[in-house]
Amino acid sequence: MRHYAPGTDEQALLTRARYNRLIDIFTGLTCYSVQNHLRTTVPEIEQMEVDEIYVGLNKRGAHFVLPCQAKSPGDKFGIVQVMQDIALCQLRYPMAICRPIALQFTGENNVALLEMAVREQENVLMLNVVDEKHYQLIPRASIANAGLTILKERESSAGYSA
Repeated sequence: MRHYAPGTDEQALLTRARYNRLIDIFTGLTCYSVQNHLRTTVPEIEQMEVDEIYVGLNKRGAHFVLPCQAKSPGDKFGIVQVMQDIALCQLRYPMAICRPIALQFTGENNVALLEMAVREQENVLMLNVVDEKHYQLIPRASIANAGLTILKERESSAGYSA
């Protein structure tokens, strides 16, 4: 996939996250991309843009909407963008639970995913990281059988059958 989505720009990041199902892995949900680069307006907010929107389902059937913002290395995530994403989700997906996600390359083949939330603390709105995980994207050919054996043994000792 990297051959077709080279670089570390936002588009390459979104493509590689979708191909590798990183949103599913990160959230533990079964997710589907439903919209890319949505430019729209929300009451009381002028024009806004969401890089990608996923909908997801958990094991109990609850619905989630995951607005995703991709940033190039060195760019910062802001509270205003997260608040706009939440407002959009409340308007368009009122029956779904909104979980804003931020994606960023931390290296050529390394990606950080963060679930964001806005919290009020002493009458001040704060941007909080609910969860953060880092992933290294490697070609299948680089995954050694020895590594897979170690993972299999670890899961088997946790009670899963081989």
